[in-house]
Amino acid sequence: MQEKEPALATEDSKESIPFPNGAFTRYIIGEAISMTGTWMQAMAHSWVVVGLTTSAVMVGWVNLAGGLPVLALSMIGGLYADRYDKRAILQICQVVQIFFSLLLGYLVAQGDIQIWHIILASFLLGISGAFEMPAASALVPELVGRANVAKAIAFDRAVFHGTRLIGPAMAGFIVGHYGASFAYYINALSFLALMIALLTLPKRAKGTVAQEEKRKHGIGEGFRHVFKDRPSFAMILLMSTNTVFVFPVMVILLPLYAKYTLQLEPQQLGWLMLSSGLGSLTGSIAVPFVKHKWRPNLIILAVTLICVALLSLSMADVFLWAAASLVCLALGVSTLIGISNIVIQERAPEEIRGRVSAVASLSFFGLLPFAGMVTSVLADVWGMRPTLLTSACAYALIGIGVLSWIGKAASHELEK
Repeated sequence: MQEKEPALATEDSKESIPFPNGAFTRYIIGEAISMTGTWMQAMAHSWVVVGLTTSAVMVGWVNLAGGLPVLALSMIGGLYADRYDKRAILQICQVVQIFFSLLLGYLVAQGDIQIWHIILASFLLGISGAFEMPAASALVPELVGRANVAKAIAFDRAVFHGTRLIGPAMAGFIVGHYGASFAYYINALSFLALMIALLTLPKRAKGTVAQEEKRKHGIGEGFRHVFKDRPSFAMILLMSTNTVFVFPVMVILLPLYAKYTLQLEPQQLGWLMLSSGLGSLTGSIAVPFVKHKWRPNLIILAVTLICVALLSLSMADVFLWAAASLVCLALGVSTLIGISNIVIQERAPEEIRGRVSAVASLSFFGLLPFAGMVTSVLADVWGMRPTLLTSACAYALIGIGVLSWIGKAASHELEK
């Protein structure tokens, strides 16, 4: 008789579930298929947007529309992730994303797509994302147990970045030969793989009385934990610095940079995104092998690499130079974000992990739309290259300030 698969692990489990286990493997396979489709649509969507407008500010408005609901609702999403079934929350979010992928794909195919359609869809998808991100972040550690959190998060990030190598390159070919609408339709289909995987996951094991009682507390529990725990607070600050000065370049300005600064075609934009994915994948693969005592020094090295890569990107005038700069930039960012996420999740109590994950999400998705809007305005007023140079200098100054202010106080705990 076959043994029944164990319930999801809690921090009080006497033995951690072997890594990888069946539930985690099924989830990762579903996520890999879904994320490949998501990256395909992201590349196609970027090309559609820059085809509708040459204004960096308008691109910033699209991202702002998606970020406002995340800023307003992420902590509520984290609270729901702690109190209710994360699998059900994620299933609902997948259905919402399927609907909008099909709708936007149809509008693109008919030639009826307008910028206001994209802004409205971004806003409504932002509501879904506010609930999806904390639930997904908190689900991964649950699937493997506390002893394997670092491995699981690193593997999850490796899949996330690995699909960046496949999705954009495939999308570049598809957009160039069949049109952008096909990428939207393929993405809608890919969500089904993750939905099937979620249906097979066992329920979370019930915690102690004290843990279950803490799940009923308010959204402030996540903030209180982060502010009290110095390493977690340090990681949030560093992630926020990346969000303000680096991610607008990688997420918002890259399509405009490729099309209007480097004069590239859709296939080449796909290759640029692939270059970024290559750097990110390399960093995420390396993170699990980083010993605790190496973490502070590697964080400093990552910040330095990001500064140099941003400066190089501001001066690049050919595809290969820009691609090499993006590889280095993404390598530094993924290493820094990977270590930060591992530290935050390792130190988060299981019963409030959803709310802690929501705080971490705010440091990216809550700040990115506003940072993106400021960066977009600067790109329109100053030009793309001066904006990239300014981002590099500002990141260097603030990054060094954050490291010297709180890095020393937290470094001895990061090594533990």
